[in-house]
Amino acid sequence: MMVKAIRIHRTGGPDAMRWEDVEVGVPGPGEIRIRHEAVGLNYIDVYFRTGLYPAPSLPFSPGMEGAGVVEAVGEGVDSLAVGDRVAYAAPPVGSYAEERLMPADKVVKVPPGIEPRQAAAMMLQGMTVEYLLRRTYPVQSGETILFHAAAGGVGLIACQWARHLGATVIGTVSSDEKAELARAHGCDHPIVYTREDFTDRVRELTDGAGVPVVYDAVGRDTFAGSLDCLRPRGMLVSFGQSSGKIDPFDIGILSAKGSLYVTRPTLMTYTASRADLERSAQALFDVVAGGAVRITVNQTFPLAEAANAHRALESRQTTGSTILVP
Repeated sequence: MMVKAIRIHRTGGPDAMRWEDVEVGVPGPGEIRIRHEAVGLNYIDVYFRTGLYPAPSLPFSPGMEGAGVVEAVGEGVDSLAVGDRVAYAAPPVGSYAEERLMPADKVVKVPPGIEPRQAAAMMLQGMTVEYLLRRTYPVQSGETILFHAAAGGVGLIACQWARHLGATVIGTVSSDEKAELARAHGCDHPIVYTREDFTDRVRELTDGAGVPVVYDAVGRDTFAGSLDCLRPRGMLVSFGQSSGKIDPFDIGILSAKGSLYVTRPTLMTYTASRADLERSAQALFDVVAGGAVRITVNQTFPLAEAANAHRALESRQTTGSTILVP
């Protein structure tokens, strides 16, 4: 059957995305066909659009997150049925479409009480926060952490979840408005980095000690400063690069600055097994259902206007989560 989807024939700027007819086939063994009710917007979509992350082939549909209804199931799929409400944040890329095929073992059922738009806004960002705070560096009650881009989609969830874990949260933001938004979501000390040096402020807030962990999805612009915020044997968790790739550096810097750790994790590694995926999704559903974390959808765009959504995201005009509606 034919449906509409965003297609990229040549990587580049937002204008590279076209709204086209595509054929969605019958699900094969282990697959399901999903009718999307909402699609999540994430910075990784920009990386694929620009070619920073190579797509499997051209043309392709970007997107790694969506929520909707199962329309058909392939042979061997016994965990899902037609009509089930499901969501996912996993490869293969292709969520920017009205319908698509998806491996059944990459999706999870959405529990009652979580709406499709909320589900599409929370899976990738929420499970990212889950693995960052609970597994990459397990945050302990009483610790103080630094989270960059605290008013973004991942940041707002992280501030709430870290507060739920008993941590004190320092967060960087670009404006006073974003500082208020971050504070309203559990960020104890928002730092407006356009006005003050975040490294100096972190040292001030920690009485010179530094923090045990910095979560950094900004990349090039914050890397050096992030290292200087860490206490001895602290960990820099570099999980994105919205400002550009981190320049090569001498690993000896890590010893000179206090035997530091640096890791570059991805959600796909932390949810590679079905068991890990289910545990991560369930932990996310639990904190949302329990009220510890609320998902803020602050921008909604028609899927056909994905280019405008990308422009808003790249120019840092968005806060919280953004969804695309078919």
